[in-house]
This record gives sequence, structure tokens and C-alpha cells, in this order.
Amino acid sequence: MAHHFFLPALIVPGEPAILEGENAHHALRVLRLRVGEAISLADNSGRGYLAEIIAIQKDRVVAAIKAPLESPEPRVKVTLYQGWPKGDKMDFIIEKCTELGVARIVVLVTERSIPRPDPQACTRRRERWQQKAHAAARQSRRHLIPAVDGPLELEAALAGLKPGTLLLVPWEEERSRDLRSILPAVPEEQELALLIGPEGGLSRAEIDLARKFGGLPITLGPRILRTETAGLVCLAAVMYALGELGG
Repeated sequence: MAHHFFLPALIVPGEPAILEGENAHHALRVLRLRVGEAISLADNSGRGYLAEIIAIQKDRVVAAIKAPLESPEPRVKVTLYQGWPKGDKMDFIIEKCTELGVARIVVLVTERSIPRPDPQACTRRRERWQQKAHAAARQSRRHLIPAVDGPLELEAALAGLKPGTLLLVPWEEERSRDLRSILPAVPEEQELALLIGPEGGLSRAEIDLARKFGGLPITLGPRILRTETAGLVCLAAVMYALGELGG
């Protein structure tokens, strides 16, 4: 399978595509690609192309666009609102949710979040989080890199929900409403959001706040899942139910 690259500039079919900087280093020094080898390219616009390396210059790789590729992007956009967990768990969540097809990730500061925002530290964290999303999108050969935003206070994040978005809120105290009762009725054009608490979960006040913004508490069954597991489970279930995992 062809190695995949994201280009910072818009790809124009019929014109050469240039790999420079980190892309060129990865192609030449890590992968040791040569003239004539096939690669795939995307420009984060949702479009992807099969290409062939036609020249290797000093610190540059020149490729010719051969054909458009079928998009691997899910038809339904899913945003993950993730309570900020301890340690480096956010890196894992971003990586795996990107592989599964999440459209956007918003890191939240909630009542039970242990990390607290520091402006300078948050800037560095956001940059690292976005790099994690970029690397995971490249590895999984996506055509879009999910944006990683935050950390934001819960109310501010919910106020930014796109009108009409279906907000699902896994909550250990919910007993009846589950994903199986909701997902079959979701139309293809429906946008979804998942709200996941940090370690310790969401407080009742935060659940009530989510309800004010149209949130639907759901159960994930009798077992309590860790914060880094709950979002993955929900996202995978959504993708499967909507036919995005094959079949």
C-alpha cells in the first residue's frame, strides 16, 4: 500500500505536487522512497490522490498526480467532547479516535478534571495534540486531519454546538436509553457529538447542563469504562451502526 502524506498547499491535478520539509525528510530519510514509487497525497480539504514520484531534488520530492482516490472520510461527522484526563491519556484518545474517523476533538475542563489550564502550557499541549492527530490521520490514510480544540469550559463548548447536532452523553446513572435505541433512526446528514467525562465522570450538574443543550444521557451497559475507553467504544459503535466499519 502506498505511503501517505498531507501537503500544506492545495493539490491541483495536472500540476506537480511537491513534498518539502518534514514530508521530504520522512519520504527520503525514513522511508527511503525512490523515483517511480507510488504514494498517496491529501491536502486536508477532503480530497486525496494517487501519485508517482517523478524526481528527487535536494530536500524535495516531486510527484505527478495520477488519479483521485475514493474518500475514506465518514459520511456522518462526529465530534468528541472529551473531559481532560490525567497524564498522557489525551494523546492516546486523539490517536485512536482519529483512526476511527472522528471529525473534531474538543478537550474540556470539567468539575472533576485534574489538569487545569495554564495559557502557555495549553498552547504547547494543543500543538502536541494536533501533531498526534496529524500523525494518526497519515497512518490511517485519511483525507482530513481532525481539528483538536481546547481546553474549554464545558458550557462554552456546548454553546458552540452546531444547531441540530445530536449530543450523546454516556452516564453511569442512565439505565434505559442506549445506543441501539438511538442510532438506527439517525439520518445520514445528521451530525453527532459525544460528551465524555474525565476520571470520575460528569457531575449531575454537568449532566443537567448537557440536557439544556439537547444532550441525551445514554448507558454503555453495566460495566464502568475508563475515560480513555468510553469515547472509543461510543465512536466505534456509531461508526459500525452507520456502516463505516465495512458491511
